[in-house]
Amino acid sequence: MEQPAASGPPNVAVRAAEKRGYAVSKEQPERPGRPTLDAGRSGGVTVVGDPPRRPHARQRISTTLDLIRANPTGRIALKIFIAIAGALVVTIGIALIPLPGPGWLLVIAGLGIWAVEFHWARRLLGFTRRHVHGWTQWVTRQSLPVRLVLGAVGLVFVATVVWLSLKYSLGIDVVAEVMHYLATH
Repeated sequence: MEQPAASGPPNVAVRAAEKRGYAVSKEQPERPGRPTLDAGRSGGVTVVGDPPRRPHARQRISTTLDLIRANPTGRIALKIFIAIAGALVVTIGIALIPLPGPGWLLVIAGLGIWAVEFHWARRLLGFTRRHVHGWTQWVTRQSLPVRLVLGAVGLVFVATVVWLSLKYSLGIDVVAEVMHYLATH
């Protein structure tokens, strides 16, 4: 009887990578619900508890990235692609910071893209997560009046940034327009 294949990256991808001379790790941690060899029975009978599940998306992405990194050209191409994609998302996020919308969210998403390939971005993303989590925990421990003041300060800050952005980038002075409207009507 044949032994069951070791769980790991897709066999076609492994064979293709090995054919080209690249080393691909076939070891993966054991996952529940996967076929296992029952040592207590003779003949290597495979016992299946649950039906086999497809690997999670993270595991698939990790395996794909490992296969790409196994090739020297793929490793360089991946680094360039990640650098460009992260820079594009971060640049769009920075451009959107003064406007109402997901500016900071896009900056953090771009940092997450860079963190796939660059260690400095992974550290910076961890730093950002820790401080945002700490700020959020601190605010939730405060009384309602303090949270209302913090919210009001945040709204004033956002309104000021929007006003200055419109005034200096588009030449529209919203405050002057409102004052003119109130004076004429």
